[in-house]
Amino acid sequence: MAQNRYLAFSKIRFNSWTIYLVIIVLAIAIPLLSIFFGLFKGPGDSWNHIQNTVLFNYVTNSLMLTIGIGALTILTGVSTAWFVSTCEFPGRKFFEWALILPLAIPSYIIAYTYAGIFDFAGPLQILYRRWFPDQPFTFDIMNIYGVIILLSFVLYPYVYATARAAFINQSAAIIESGRVLGCSPWKIFYKLVLPLSRPAIIAGVSLVIMEVLNDYGAVKYFGVPTFTTGIFRAWFSLGDVQSAIFLSALLMGFVLLFLGLEQIQRGGRKYDQITGASNSLARFQLQGIKRLAVCIVCLTPLLLGFVVPVLQLGFWSFKTFRSVMGQEFWQMILNSFSVAGITALLSVLVALILAYAVKLNGGYFAAIMTKVANIGYAIPGAVIAVGIMIPVLSIDKFLIKGLERLTGNSLGLIISGSLFMLIFAYLVRFLVVAFNPTEEGFKKIGWQLTEAARTLGFGPFKCLVKINIPLMKGALLSGALLVFVDVLKELPLTLILRPFNFHTLATKAFELASDEMVAESANAALIIVLTGIIPIIVLSKLISRNSLYEGATD
Repeated sequence: MAQNRYLAFSKIRFNSWTIYLVIIVLAIAIPLLSIFFGLFKGPGDSWNHIQNTVLFNYVTNSLMLTIGIGALTILTGVSTAWFVSTCEFPGRKFFEWALILPLAIPSYIIAYTYAGIFDFAGPLQILYRRWFPDQPFTFDIMNIYGVIILLSFVLYPYVYATARAAFINQSAAIIESGRVLGCSPWKIFYKLVLPLSRPAIIAGVSLVIMEVLNDYGAVKYFGVPTFTTGIFRAWFSLGDVQSAIFLSALLMGFVLLFLGLEQIQRGGRKYDQITGASNSLARFQLQGIKRLAVCIVCLTPLLLGFVVPVLQLGFWSFKTFRSVMGQEFWQMILNSFSVAGITALLSVLVALILAYAVKLNGGYFAAIMTKVANIGYAIPGAVIAVGIMIPVLSIDKFLIKGLERLTGNSLGLIISGSLFMLIFAYLVRFLVVAFNPTEEGFKKIGWQLTEAARTLGFGPFKCLVKINIPLMKGALLSGALLVFVDVLKELPLTLILRPFNFHTLATKAFELASDEMVAESANAALIIVLTGIIPIIVLSKLISRNSLYEGATD
């Protein structure tokens, strides 16, 4: 095996597309390389203080959030995915797509929305005081347990979507065999379906954990110190770059540890599925109390994770939109949609070059380069921001000194705090979001048309433009749409790298909520949520399109 890999590396095809591939990978790797080399300078002046006072809280809180939210999202996502995929009950078709809707609500938005609902002047406490005037309201949501519950409401769709895709693509023969052997639905699920679906479920949980470790808005608003809030504190409050680097490295260690444990646990096992034995499956027909229970299980996360927050945001927006809507608000919308649109286009373009280079060259070298290029989504936004700021500040200092010698004038920062740096950071973080659908588009096209064009004298670039791109417009559009929404929602990275006085919908919503102007922040938040619904509906339809259960009900 090792010899085969050596031969594969020795046969690397060096062409212009290989050069493009290497350039992209080196650019994407800048934040990680920056953090890695920054560690050799040693800890900053504040590191001993951080280590002796708050580092333990950063570790324990991050662990508690990861474990708690991971467990709740598995419980909610897997159970709801199983019910809508294999059972017949009232409202099933509605829940199939509606259960993904909470994904449109960023964590920081649901945090301050529920904080407003539970506030003294919020609707919940007003009703409570009306019904129980002599009893104090003692329920406190502003703590780590509140963060775990609230983030689980909006992150479970990651597990739901991947688990549902696995369940509806399971071979019907597997479940039918369990029925023939007299297994109950629970036993079929636990003994047969769940082990085969484990990779898909773990993939969904991995996305959840990446989002948890990336979160800044919710934990900051609820006063829960984590690695992300620690990076902000070290950078902005303490002015200690080296301590921010060390915290970033520890946070990346958390991410890599989790990914490594999953690989070790999986080992060399494969999860093959039997296909072609049957193309349909009669759903489990639920009766009586079971139907009601399943309806409640599916309705609860949808209500708490989407319906209640959206209704509350709509109510606040209706009350405050006249005072908020103005030139500044429309400029903020233009800022948000502009940077999101530019990033989406650049991400699709870079993903297209990357995927096409891999398709042309193949081999282990291209596969490794692809993994490195796509690592950005696993890196929390705050870490990417720190990793980009450090080399850019060094470049700025060099440019400033050079221009001062030439012109004799003292100039300010040139690249730092620019839109260029912000968009580049978005590209690093969300490239994989555009790459995955692009890669799938190339796989569906196959090699035949490209080979036929090459025999007719078409070069690689002409094949890409004339053949591949027209045939994969849908995949490219899907990738661009997903990147657009992710950029629109991104908070920690934007807070660190945005130009001075440059507001997006995300930063403005968080700023207003932090200033106790929760009702006013709802206008920006509602636009983010409504925009985020579009790709979610598309995602649900893509999952349903491949369902083996459609039309199989009795």
